[in-house]
Amino acid sequence: MPITPDPTGLRSKAETLRALHIPGTPLVLPNAWDAASARIVEAAGAAVVATTSAAVSWDQGAADGRHPDRDRAVAVVARIAAAVDVPVTADIESGYADDAEGVAVTVRAVLAAGAVGVNLEDAPGPDGEPLLPVEEQCRRIAAARAAADAVGVPLCINARTDIHLRAVGEPAERLALTLDRAAAFLAAGADGIFVPGVVDPVPVKALVEGIEGPLNVMAGPGAPPVAELAGLGVARISVGAGIAQAAHALVRRAAQDLLTTGGYEALAGGLAYSDLNPLLGGGR
Repeated sequence: MPITPDPTGLRSKAETLRALHIPGTPLVLPNAWDAASARIVEAAGAAVVATTSAAVSWDQGAADGRHPDRDRAVAVVARIAAAVDVPVTADIESGYADDAEGVAVTVRAVLAAGAVGVNLEDAPGPDGEPLLPVEEQCRRIAAARAAADAVGVPLCINARTDIHLRAVGEPAERLALTLDRAAAFLAAGADGIFVPGVVDPVPVKALVEGIEGPLNVMAGPGAPPVAELAGLGVARISVGAGIAQAAHALVRRAAQDLLTTGGYEALAGGLAYSDLNPLLGGGR
C-alpha cells in the first residue's frame, strides 16, 4: 500500500508520540492487540495505543515470535489505527524480516497502515544466538529511519534490547552491555531504548542515568508502581502482553466454571454490551 510524503495526520501524530516521552512524566501504555482492546484503552484515557506482538500473534491463532507473517501482523495494525484517534505505535518484533532491507519494507507497510511508532528488537540472533550482532541491529534501525524519512514521517523508533530478558552474559556485565547497545542504537537513529526484564529501582536508575535517550521499561505485577518508576526518570512504561494474558485467564476461568460446575460467577463484572458495543460504532 503506497503512501505519499506527509500522509494526512501521520506527521503530526508521530511528533505527538515522540514528544510524550518525558523522563519523570512517562508515557504509560496499556498494550492492545485488536480493535476492541484498542478502543477500550483509548476510552480509558490512553494518549497512545501500543500493540503487543505476543497478543497480536495469539489473536491470529499463532505463537509469538514471527509466526504471523508481515502481512497478517500489519493488517492488525491497520485495524487498530482505524479504530482510534490517538497515535499508534506497533510492536514489529525484529521487523518481520531477515535483513535491513526487509525491515524497511515492514516500516513502510506499518506507516501505510497508520502507525507512527515501532518497537524494534534485537532478538533473536542468527543460528540460535540470543541477540543480533550490534552492527546488524544498527543497520536495521538505520533502514527503518531512512524508510520513514523518505515519506516525511518522524517515526518514533523504540529500540529494544533483550540482554536482561534473555539473561545474556554474566549478571555483572549486563548493565554495561545494555548501555553499549543503547548508545549504538541511538546513534543509528533510534529515539528511545526499551529494556524489558528490568524493574528493580537500582538498575532502572542506572539505565536512566547511562542512556542518552528516553528509557522504556516493561512493568507488571511485582514491579514498582508507575509513580515510583516515574520518580526514577523512566520515560515510557508498557505492560507487554500482560493485559491480554489477564483477559485470556478470564476466558479459561469462565470456560472451566461453565463446563465443570455449570456456574457463571466468572462472568460477573464484565463490560456491559451497552458500554462495549458503542465503542466500535454500534448502538446500545
